[in-house]
Amino acid sequence: MERGNKYTKKYEKKEKDHSGDYIFGVRAVIEAIRAGRGFNKILIQKGMDKELFLELKRELGGHDFQLQFVPPEKLNSYTENNHQGVVALVSPITYHKIEEVVESLLAEEKKPFILALDRVTDIRNFGAIARTAECEGVDAILIPSKGSAQVTADAIKTSAGALNRIKVCKSDNFKESLFYIQQCGLRLVACTEKASVPLYETNLRGSVAVILGSEMDGITSDLIKMADISCKIPMRGEIASLNVSVSAGMVMYEKLRQELH
Repeated sequence: MERGNKYTKKYEKKEKDHSGDYIFGVRAVIEAIRAGRGFNKILIQKGMDKELFLELKRELGGHDFQLQFVPPEKLNSYTENNHQGVVALVSPITYHKIEEVVESLLAEEKKPFILALDRVTDIRNFGAIARTAECEGVDAILIPSKGSAQVTADAIKTSAGALNRIKVCKSDNFKESLFYIQQCGLRLVACTEKASVPLYETNLRGSVAVILGSEMDGITSDLIKMADISCKIPMRGEIASLNVSVSAGMVMYEKLRQELH
């Protein structure tokens, strides 16, 4: 009987969905970390050899990589070689720190326009938003480190290459990063169907960070509460909400329209 058959079939089926580069093997991953490579995620085998795990853990100290503990079959779906219990999914771009981006823009006496995506998980939505963001003059996109779509080869393709041109910032504490942005003088604008103020009556001029929520449940209530203003896109139909990439496009266009008039 083939070892781990039910799991092997499960992950073989998903193997075709792998996109982008990955590194496997403890030593290779450690050297990549030391070289400053960026990762979307590091997959670690459950029950990994203790000595190898401790060596990797020491190197991971001080870094904010997203870790996921998985069965060996998941790792085997990436490579048939000896992965030693670790596969690191390499990011095709370099992620930025939102603090450094905002500080740099303010130092240049620019009025930052930040797009904050609260748990947007669909790669196609993420790519489409990034494409529009680059066209409409967004300075940076802020995403959570966990529970969010990451920059992959598929996302870059969907964005028509825009993700190579616009700064993407990841945050381990999304709410704290938004608070920092707010303290720097940017107004937080939450775009949600729960708001009462129409988008076209909202002042989007100047330094702002627009928050858009997940495909499932919109913006987290805590973020809506901390926003300086909430607005909604007027609708006449029966469906309760728009696709997040469509909503993002409308908000970004409205800001540009206001700036030009």
